[in-house]
Amino acid sequence: MRKTILFTSLIFLMPLVAKAAPLRIVNVTAPAINCVFSTSCSVRVKDTKDEFDLSNGGEGILRTRTFTGASGSPAEGLFAYQYRVDLTDAVGTKPSCIDWISVSFGPVVSTLDFGGPARRDQLFVITSGGTGSIGLESALQTRDTIRFRFKSPVCSGTAAAKGASTYFWGLVSTSDPENTTALIHETGGATHVVKTRSPI
Repeated sequence: MRKTILFTSLIFLMPLVAKAAPLRIVNVTAPAINCVFSTSCSVRVKDTKDEFDLSNGGEGILRTRTFTGASGSPAEGLFAYQYRVDLTDAVGTKPSCIDWISVSFGPVVSTLDFGGPARRDQLFVITSGGTGSIGLESALQTRDTIRFRFKSPVCSGTAAAKGASTYFWGLVSTSDPENTTALIHETGGATHVVKTRSPI
């Protein structure tokens, strides 16, 4: 009887164990990526940022950029979200490094071609024509949360050199922006709750 109850309980719990699904990533150039969102290849953006204290005393920035697909564009009526972790001016007693960030996002639009291989992409990284120097290693979505892991840690600067910054990376949603938070993780184990914008 106990075995039967245990087995039945496991069946009901199985759907609660969510699998992490990798998102398809493509590297793109700017301003060419804007052509997905505008027939003139020009977009009007809203930029926000939130600063956070690193464990070494430096100050990092999470930059968020949002805009809407214009009429007649492939992304007409959809909402674009771009993010960048910026430690360029973060200087502390010793380097602090960020290896991943997680954001509550919800369903990601998977019907757009961002200009890479002949396939439908889910996430683009602006590796040329923009700012930054570090791309994404992976993006794993578990339910409504996406964890973005960087190709190499993003580290703060020292008195002798500036810190690093990621490239802008972007996703598209059918939902408009809301004020939310992201979780930023340092390689030493510290985590930071940072303000951002995302669809929820």
